[in-house]
Amino acid sequence: MSFADFLCPDCALFLDFDGTLVEIAAHPEAVIMPPGLVATLGRLKSRLGGAVAVVSGRPIAQIDRFLDPLVLCVAGVHGAERRRADGSVAWLMVPHLHAVEEAAAALARAHPALRLEFKRGSLALHYRQAPALEALCLETLSAAIARNPGLTLLRGKMVVEAKPAAASKGRAIEAFLEEPPFAGRRPVFIGDDVTDEAGFTAVQRRDGLGVKVGEGPSGASQRLASPAAMRDEMERALARVLA
Repeated sequence: MSFADFLCPDCALFLDFDGTLVEIAAHPEAVIMPPGLVATLGRLKSRLGGAVAVVSGRPIAQIDRFLDPLVLCVAGVHGAERRRADGSVAWLMVPHLHAVEEAAAALARAHPALRLEFKRGSLALHYRQAPALEALCLETLSAAIARNPGLTLLRGKMVVEAKPAAASKGRAIEAFLEEPPFAGRRPVFIGDDVTDEAGFTAVQRRDGLGVKVGEGPSGASQRLASPAAMRDEMERALARVLA
C-alpha cells in the first residue's frame, strides 16, 4: 500500500516527529528540518481538512518551533499536553518528579556523556553518546520511579524516560478522534519507535492503519524504510492526488 492509498478525504493522519518526519539527531535540539517538509505538511493539512496531528514525546512548544509558521494539532510529551484544532490545550495532571530528577542528575554528573531533557511532567535520560550505560540508566530510573507514584518508564531509541502513567500516544490519538476534524475519519498513525506502539494499537483497533518507519519488531501493519522514504512517499502521494 502506498501513501496515496490512504490519503483519502476521510483519513485522519497522525505523525510522530523524530525518526519519522525527521532523522534522529545526536541531541534533540540538533534536528535538521529537511527543505520543503513544512510546506508538504501544510498541503497535507489542507488536503485532509485539518485532520493532521503530530504525536510526539517532545513538548508542543518544540514542535511549533520546528514547524513555524505552520500550526498543527499536536500531542506533546506522549499526550500529557494536547492542542486541539480550535487552539485550546488539554493538560493532564502530572506528578512531581523529585526522586527521578535527583537520581538522574546524580547519574549525569557522574557520566557527563549522558544528557538530561526536562519536560512538563517528564524527564528523558539520553545515552546516545554513551550506549554502554544503557543498563545503568534503566536501573537508575526504574528505581527512582518506584519511589515516585504516578510515573511509568518508557524506553525509546537510546533514551529512557519517566513519564506520567496516564499519558500515552494511543490515548492522545483516541482523544483526537472524538473531536473535529478527526471524528468519524479512518485513522492512520506513522511512527518509528517502541514509544509509538500504543498509537499503532489505537488506530488499528478502529480499523485504521499503523505504519512503522525503519527496522525493528512492530505491531504496525505497514512499513517504510526511513524518514527520507516517508517524506518521499508524502511528496509522491500529494502529487498524485492533487494532479
